[in-house]
Amino acid sequence: MSHTLGIRQAQKQKTRQALLDAALGLLEHQSLSSLGLREVTRAVGVAPAAFYRHFKDTADLGVALVEEALGSLHETIRAAIVTTGGSEERIDRAVALIATHVRAHPAHVRFIARERHGGVAPVRAAIGVQLRRFADEVAEALGADPESQGWSAADLRMLAGVYVDHMVMTASALLEAGAGADPDGGDEEAARRAEEAVLATARRQLRLVTLGRHHWLD
Repeated sequence: MSHTLGIRQAQKQKTRQALLDAALGLLEHQSLSSLGLREVTRAVGVAPAAFYRHFKDTADLGVALVEEALGSLHETIRAAIVTTGGSEERIDRAVALIATHVRAHPAHVRFIARERHGGVAPVRAAIGVQLRRFADEVAEALGADPESQGWSAADLRMLAGVYVDHMVMTASALLEAGAGADPDGGDEEAARRAEEAVLATARRQLRLVTLGRHHWLD
């Protein structure tokens, strides 16, 4: 009996993941508010009624996508903030980590960028909660840095929010810069230049933040 239940549970999880993957693919060219559950179930090859065994509605599916998408970003944010070395080395490392993440998870980045201010309230709220949680963790990591000696908890939290917002903004800009690239290579060079411009701007912005951090208590 337990073996049969295990097989059923595995199949249920497989179908749930297939629904998430299908939705993410469909959301490449549309917002969640315009996505119909029949589109998703048709892409997976299951009956529309099967959708409700996994999600209450498309908003519930969207919240699950938020957890999946920001889960993949979570380690990137932490790694970028706690990276060691001098200021320039840390900045280069942080920007490189963002670029790597965008190349590995473009659909996740696109979904968060579009839905962060989109029309589905539960999804907007879920993204906000996750990003605030990230900022709290980053603030804790920053507090352990010797450079943060004398900083108030409120100021550390403010700085953490700047870092998290900057990473999300840079990831979105990188995605947009590469969005027009021709897979056959026609616009590959233009996309590469556009991405390099985004990365250069991101480094300059982080240098500005770093300078402000060094002199904040002056």
